[in-house]
Amino acid sequence: MRKISFTLLLWCPALLYAQQPVQYVRPIIGTEKMGHTYPGATVPFGMVQLSPDTDTIPYELDGKYNPDVYKYCAGYQYTDNTITGFSHTHFSGTGHSDLGDFLIMPTTGPLQLNPGTADHPENGYRSRFSHANETAEAGYYKVKLDDHNITAELTATNRVGFHQYTFPAAGDAHIILDLVAGIYNYGNKNVWTFVRVENDTLVTGYRQTNGWARTRTLYFAMTFSKPIKKYGHRNYANDVYKGFWRKFNQSENFPEMAGRQIRAWFDFDTKAGEQVKVKFALSPVSTEGAQNNLAAEIPGWDFDAVKRQSQDAWNKELSKVAVQTIRPDDLINFYTALYHTYLSPTTYMDADGAYRGLDQLNRRAEGFTNYSTFSLWDTYRALHPLFNILQPQRNADMVRSMLEHYNQSVHKMLPVWSHQGNENWCMIGYHSVSVIADAIMKGNVKGYDAMQALEACANTARYKPYDGLEWYMQLGYVPEDKNGSSVSKTLEYAYDDWCIAQVAKKLGREDLYNEFIKRSLNYRNVFDPTTGFMRPRLSDGQFRKEFDVLSTHGQGYIEGNAWNYSLYVPQYPADMIAMMGGKKQFTGHLDSLFTMHLPDAFFAETEDITREGIIGNYVHGNEPAHHAAYLYNWTDAPWKTQERIRMILPKMYKPTADGLGGNDDCGQMSAWYLFSTLGFYPVCPGSTEYALGSPAVRSASIRLENGKTFSLETIDQSEQNVYVKKVVLNGKTLNRPFIQHEDIMNGGKITFYMSRKPAK
Repeated sequence: MRKISFTLLLWCPALLYAQQPVQYVRPIIGTEKMGHTYPGATVPFGMVQLSPDTDTIPYELDGKYNPDVYKYCAGYQYTDNTITGFSHTHFSGTGHSDLGDFLIMPTTGPLQLNPGTADHPENGYRSRFSHANETAEAGYYKVKLDDHNITAELTATNRVGFHQYTFPAAGDAHIILDLVAGIYNYGNKNVWTFVRVENDTLVTGYRQTNGWARTRTLYFAMTFSKPIKKYGHRNYANDVYKGFWRKFNQSENFPEMAGRQIRAWFDFDTKAGEQVKVKFALSPVSTEGAQNNLAAEIPGWDFDAVKRQSQDAWNKELSKVAVQTIRPDDLINFYTALYHTYLSPTTYMDADGAYRGLDQLNRRAEGFTNYSTFSLWDTYRALHPLFNILQPQRNADMVRSMLEHYNQSVHKMLPVWSHQGNENWCMIGYHSVSVIADAIMKGNVKGYDAMQALEACANTARYKPYDGLEWYMQLGYVPEDKNGSSVSKTLEYAYDDWCIAQVAKKLGREDLYNEFIKRSLNYRNVFDPTTGFMRPRLSDGQFRKEFDVLSTHGQGYIEGNAWNYSLYVPQYPADMIAMMGGKKQFTGHLDSLFTMHLPDAFFAETEDITREGIIGNYVHGNEPAHHAAYLYNWTDAPWKTQERIRMILPKMYKPTADGLGGNDDCGQMSAWYLFSTLGFYPVCPGSTEYALGSPAVRSASIRLENGKTFSLETIDQSEQNVYVKKVVLNGKTLNRPFIQHEDIMNGGKITFYMSRKPAK
C-alpha cells in the first residue's frame, strides 16, 4: 500500500491561532480505498468541484453491474497512475456515483479523442502522472501530465472553475471537451448534449443526463485566454454522417455541435512555457446564466488572484475553530475533517438566485441560498448538528431549501436524497425531519416559518406510498414479508416521529404531539426479548424464524446487522437499555460489540464494508452505530465512552490517502471526528443535549456567528490520559456527562481534567 507523507514546519501548538488553517488541509486524505473524496479545487459549499478523474468506468460490463464503478464515486483513486481529465462536478465521500460533468483535458501531438486505457494511455488523450508532481490544497490543485509534458493547475470560485495549462514546445496544442465522460454509466446516461461556439474565445452549451438523477440539465459557458485556431467535434452515438441533411462537413469549424455523445476539441498556437487559461462557469438554468456567473465571479484572468480568493474563503470558514492539538498530525486530521464538512451540501443557483426546481421549472431563491446534494440518511446524524453550531445561517438556508423541495414535490414530501433538482429516493427514513427538528429545537429559525415546517414534516411522515409507511402506520412496524430492510425502517421512522413530536410540543401543537409521540415508541414492536435483539417481524405478527445476528443481508437491516441496529433508539436510550436487560447487561453487550471477532463470511457478503472500517463488530465505516460508543453514558460506566472514543479516533482517521475508514458520506464521517475530537456528540439530533466523551485536543476556541466564543481546555492532556476525571462548565462542576446546546451558544468555557485512570 502506498502512503503519502506530509512535512510540517517546526510545530508549536501555540502558533496556530496566528497561522492560516488552510495550510493544514490535505484534500488527498480519503482518496484511496473507501473514503471516496476528491482532491480538486472548490470553495466552501461551492457549486463547482473541479477535480481530476483517473479512470473511465462503464456502469455495466456484458449487461451486468461493474463492481469497479464503486471505486470511482468521486472520480479519483489515489492508487491510479493516469488522469483522463478534469471535470467540474463531484460528490464528496458518497457510496453512489453521478456527476463528473464537462471533462476537460489538454493534450499535445496528434489529436486523439478517445480516453485510451490505464495500461496504454498513449492510445488516447489520458496521461500518466506521479504523486511526486501533484499538489492538492484547499482551493487549488496542480499536477504534471507526463505524457503531454503539460502542467495543469486548477482553482475555483462558487460557480466557476479556472484552469491554467502550461504547454511545452510542441507543434499542436489541444484542449478537449468531453461530454461523453461522466461518473456513472459512462457515456450512456446522456440524453442530449449541445455545444455552441459563440466567437473565437467563448463556447457555451449544456448536458442533459439520465443517471442517478433522472432529469438533470446543466449549462456551461467556457472562455479561453487566447483565440481558438481550429475546432471540431465527434458524435460517438452516430459517428457516420449519412442522409441528405448532411450536405457539408459539420464536424470541423462548424459553430454548433449536437448529439448524445459529443467530444469537442479546440486547437491553439502555443510557445514553450505559454499558458492557456480556461474559465468554465456552470448554471442550472441557462447558458446566459452561466455567462452571467462567469462575469460576476471571475471577470479577469489573474489565476493567482483567484487562487488567493478561494483560499481566503477557506481560511475564513476554517478559522471558526482554532485548536491546539496533542500531535502535529492531529492538526492535519482536524482541519481536513472541517474542510470535508464544508464541501456539502452545495450551492444550487445562479449568482442572481435562479435555479431549476424539482418540478423542472425555473425558479428564483429570494432572500436565501438554495442548496442541493442532501445525503440525509448520513448527514442528519452529525453534519447538520455541527452546522447549527458553526454554520447556523447556512443550515437555516438548507432547511429553507428542503421546504422549497417539499413545495415543489407532487408527493408533498421533504427530500430523502436529492441533488440538482432531482429526488433520488436513496436509503431509508425521512431524515429531513431530523434536520428541521434539530434546527427548530436549537432556535435556528431564520427565513422560514416553523409551523409550516412542522406541517411539512408531519405530511412527509404520513405519505403512505413511501417505503413501507402504510404498513408502519397500520401495524406499528414495517413487516419484512411486505417491505425489505424492515427493522431499520421501523427504527428510523420511530426516531423521526419522535423529532416531529418534540417540535409539535415546542410549538404548542398537542394534536401532532400525541400522534407522533405514540409512533415514536414503535421500536418496541420489533424487539425480541428472547434473543435480546431487534428482529424482523412478519405481517402476521410473528418474528421471522430465519435470523442471523451477524449477517448484513436479508435480515431486515440496511448497512448494518442486528448488533449495530439493536442499539438504534437514540430518542429513548434508557428504555432501550432496560429492554436489553439493564445497565450491567447492556454494558457487556456494548463491550462485546467492540471486541468480538467477525468471521470472514461477514466481509465476503458486502462490498461497502472493509476491515479498515470495523472495530470488533462496531462498523464505523457505516453510520447506524456512530452513536454507539456514547451509549455508555447512560450506564454506570461512562468512562468506557471516553476509552472507546480515544481508541476509535486514531484507528479510523489518519493523515494519509487511505486515512478514512469508510465513505466520508458528504461530511458525516468527518463531522463525527470533529465532534468527538472536541469532546461532545449529538447522540439524538432533535434534542438539545450533547453527550460528553474524551476530547483529543489540548484546547479549542469556537467563534460563533452570534459574536460569542465557546472555549474548551484540557488539563493534564496526553495520548495516554484518555479518561475524564472532572468537567467544569463556566466554573461549575458537572455531575452528569451531558451539556446543552445553549451552553455552547451562550459562550463560555468548558474544562476537562484528564487522567490515565478511569474515574469509576
